[in-house]
Amino acid sequence: MAGICSLNPTTLMTLKRIHGIRCCSGATENENKSQTRTKTPQILKLAVSGVTELFKGFLLLRAKRGIFLIVFPLQLRFLLEKVNNKDRDEISVSGIDDLIMILKSDYEKAYFVTGVFTSEIYDEDCIFEDPTIKFQGTRLYSRNLKLLVPFFDCPSIGLQNIEKGVNSETDFVLARWKLRTYLKLPWRPLISIDGSTVYELDNKLKIVRHAESWNVSALEAIGQIFTPSFDRPGE
Repeated sequence: MAGICSLNPTTLMTLKRIHGIRCCSGATENENKSQTRTKTPQILKLAVSGVTELFKGFLLLRAKRGIFLIVFPLQLRFLLEKVNNKDRDEISVSGIDDLIMILKSDYEKAYFVTGVFTSEIYDEDCIFEDPTIKFQGTRLYSRNLKLLVPFFDCPSIGLQNIEKGVNSETDFVLARWKLRTYLKLPWRPLISIDGSTVYELDNKLKIVRHAESWNVSALEAIGQIFTPSFDRPGE
């Protein structure tokens, strides 16, 4: 989900989500180097690049008009980091059932469309991927989600099912969900995706891979962004 609606130089989810276009305009040099390269069809690269420039243009336009600021005041960022560090100390995962409960809570917070999720259950170098992009780093994923939030209008993410599983190589949790949101673009496109996310775990029960799959192709998902909607959000 960070894939479909992300800003250079990474993905969105979502669309991760879409919880992709590339949404990490503030990535550092080290973060850029840590991104995982994948083989992507040229037409998809062009599509993602086009959407990236589209969103970047609207971000700059809205910023100039004073509608919102992308960068939080440094004081606010410091306070948020202190709160996050405090929460990190209070989280305890003794089994997969505990992890599932935390993930359920994150879905209740609609983390794909709010950017609010429990980062402490993820490994710092967790790999995030969807049909449009693949990159590494939990902080980068968090940044992508938060940059997407201002574009969502009447968003919803419904958890359909979540269960634990195991294969010969690793333990994992599988979640199935439905995403629906309008985008705050002049033609009010509607993004509607049924998808699933596999959360792969290491031996410390940390999520080391967050992999999404959708019921539509990557190009179809991106195509939704350019399709006008005649419905009014909320109707």
